[in-house]
Amino acid sequence: MNNQNISEKSGSSRRSLLTWFSGAALAGSAAISALANFVFMKPRATYGQPSRYSIGRPDDFPSGTRVSLDQRRVCVVREGSKLAVISTICTHLGCTVGVSDTGFACPCHGSRYDQDGNVVGGPAPKSLTWYQVSLAPNGDLEVDTNNAVSQGTYYNL
Repeated sequence: MNNQNISEKSGSSRRSLLTWFSGAALAGSAAISALANFVFMKPRATYGQPSRYSIGRPDDFPSGTRVSLDQRRVCVVREGSKLAVISTICTHLGCTVGVSDTGFACPCHGSRYDQDGNVVGGPAPKSLTWYQVSLAPNGDLEVDTNNAVSQGTYYNL
């Protein structure tokens, strides 16, 4: 009789342990499922750089300058009372081109562009893009990278 009580107690404790583990596994899976649903429902909007942005006042760019704005990946060119913005994104593979004395040069694969962004050497398939420039009501110059203009199109200040 003593052996029967021991086996009943061990069976009872084993059953309790399995019940506890099953309940913990069920609660854990419910928590993970709820967390996954919460993460799924939360919007994952990733906003890139705005397509229209301010680059400063016209006085910030004296006549005869070519200023590279590396963070915006554009070059501001001012000639007299005319101003233009040229993209510094290489049309070959998207590297950032540097401003040089003769125009633009891509450090990645050797594409070269003249002062106006026309391809003069290397694997680049087309010229650099020119962007529309306008004057905001507060007096700042604004660049719209969604609106490409033809080469040689300057904004008259």
